[in-house]
Amino acid sequence: MRYNQFCPIAKATEILGEKWTILIIRELLMGGTRFNDLQRGLGDISPALLTNRLKSLESQGMVARRKISGQKGFEYFPTDACQALLPVVKSLGDWGMLWARHTILDADFDAEFLMFYLERSIDPTKLVGSETVIKFRFSDLTEQQNWWLLVESNKAQVCLKDPGKDVNVFFNCSVRTMHDVWMGDRTYRDALKSGDLRVDGDLVLTRNVQSWLKPSVFADSERAPLPA
Repeated sequence: MRYNQFCPIAKATEILGEKWTILIIRELLMGGTRFNDLQRGLGDISPALLTNRLKSLESQGMVARRKISGQKGFEYFPTDACQALLPVVKSLGDWGMLWARHTILDADFDAEFLMFYLERSIDPTKLVGSETVIKFRFSDLTEQQNWWLLVESNKAQVCLKDPGKDVNVFFNCSVRTMHDVWMGDRTYRDALKSGDLRVDGDLVLTRNVQSWLKPSVFADSERAPLPA
């Protein structure tokens, strides 16, 4: 895509303006390095299109591709030029919180995508012991109501099936409620008091969830009122 203009906005858009490109950069800046991890964060993108976009970003000096030692496949790392987009991407999200929230649909509240971001938000250093199991039950789902986060070896992982371990913290709520408290639209106290959220388990963890389950980077952003 070329605009044939010397305007720096036009030149930047030639690199960043293709569909999915900004979201791929978001995933790279959030720490995704392997193809499968990038695809998890992007959802509906096809493997062929993701491959094409990564090749394009590499050719533009935005991504460095490295062979995984002793394995098949590659890892992808943001270059300095890509890292410099972090405040731009954050500002774009801030703008979206203020001016695009009226476009949110019920279908946008996807449990798999939410769990992927909750996985990223776990701070293992704030948990107790070498292993923690966190279970979520989403009351508004008819399929795959139960999800688990298994935290061990300082890494969190989403599990679709019961890992067969004792649960340390249990969340019971709707997908929308968990989204709202994580995004900062509601406080945990408000959600608990209203009965929309129930949190049970180890007191040392349930008393201060936000110390180990970090809120969204947009939790403190200025925002438009939630759509009705």
